[in-house]
Amino acid sequence: MTPRNDRPSRIRNAVTGALWPLPTAAILLAIGLGIGLPVLDELLQASGERPLALVFEGGPSAARGILSTIAGSVISVVTLLFSLTIVTLQLASSQYSPRLLQTFVRDRIVQLCLGTLLATFVYSLVVLRSVRSADDSGEGSAFVPRLSVTVAFVFALASVAALVTFLAHQTRQLRVETMMRDVHAEATATIDRLTAQLDGDSPDDPLPGVPARAQPVCARASGFLVQTAEEPLLALLSRERAVLRLDRRPGESVVAGTPLAWVWTDDPVAEPPAEALAAALERHVELSFERSPAADPSYGLRKLVDIAARALSPGINDPTTAVHALSHVSALMGQLSTRETWHRQVAGDDGLTRLLVPSWDHAALLDLAVTQVRSYGRQDTTVVERLFALLAETGWQARTERQRQAVRGHCAALTGQSLEEVPAGRTEDDVRRMAGAVERALAHHWEPLRT
Repeated sequence: MTPRNDRPSRIRNAVTGALWPLPTAAILLAIGLGIGLPVLDELLQASGERPLALVFEGGPSAARGILSTIAGSVISVVTLLFSLTIVTLQLASSQYSPRLLQTFVRDRIVQLCLGTLLATFVYSLVVLRSVRSADDSGEGSAFVPRLSVTVAFVFALASVAALVTFLAHQTRQLRVETMMRDVHAEATATIDRLTAQLDGDSPDDPLPGVPARAQPVCARASGFLVQTAEEPLLALLSRERAVLRLDRRPGESVVAGTPLAWVWTDDPVAEPPAEALAAALERHVELSFERSPAADPSYGLRKLVDIAARALSPGINDPTTAVHALSHVSALMGQLSTRETWHRQVAGDDGLTRLLVPSWDHAALLDLAVTQVRSYGRQDTTVVERLFALLAETGWQARTERQRQAVRGHCAALTGQSLEEVPAGRTEDDVRRMAGAVERALAHHWEPLRT
């Protein structure tokens, strides 16, 4: 069951998809330590006890110099790391796909490193205010928070480790293979989550059609459909003895004032509660200014296809990256072959189907995976061969006749395109042989595409 889509859920989704929460928490913790530890220092010194065996032993000037040096150095490093982060985001957006920025923003290692550095800077500044020389104190006594300055040393060492970790991590993250691995892992998590929700809950069949008496329910806001809270909608539909069928799949655009759903009642002559449902959809259908993998099995494919299409553009011209992206696409299509559709047909307390939630089906996902790359890579031999291999691998794992028919349709389109414009270094016989290998894979007879 899809989780409730109330305000706390939206806030939680916004926080987990942002860069600032972890660094902000680290700053608040640093402020607390910077205020609390000097107080503890003063209590320990007033009692004549040493807080630790190995603590800072210098005077006020030395303490100020050390804390100032730590703060100044760390803020310079933070400026550098923020600059590197912006460069990384620009590179990922321009060379691979703008949709990869979500992956970078949610990276916990980046957040942890930035949080450590910012916490060190803030902690040093807060502790610095508690250092007193003899001439600064109204009572004429100097105060050096020895334990607090020692902790600042520890923070400085942690900042050095964070800097090294950040640079090593960003170097790895800039590799396109790492980006595709992260997208693949995110998409796999989405598929596993949806499979767990759907198994034994919704039929693996297309949704019923919309009857002629149905009335449209228009959206009151615009955005990309993220997910739907089913329980509150089911309660309203059961009470009104109505059936609601959403008109958009997760990831698709919704425009205010246009139909978002269709509603009809069990009684053909009864008036459907369109206005009440419009208000309910506004509360319980989550829309966002960007797509989300929360309930969208196509989003990972979209990112990988973007990488492949961008790699095949004349400005980049990197067919090897496109081939690697297609390998990830093929692996995801194998996972997606476990179901024919990802639609949900949800019954109310009365046992009758009350809510129809459309999602993606295998044919639409395969079309997303193949069509755009086939158009852009038609002249590259390695891309065409990898597309035939993708269709053979998907055909081998096809579970239903509808899935096999979808593979045959794309194989026929790729074959016709390749015969019309034979890739360099290949002949028409090579194209027909690769198409034959796809057909035999559909019959569960595997053979290599290359002789």
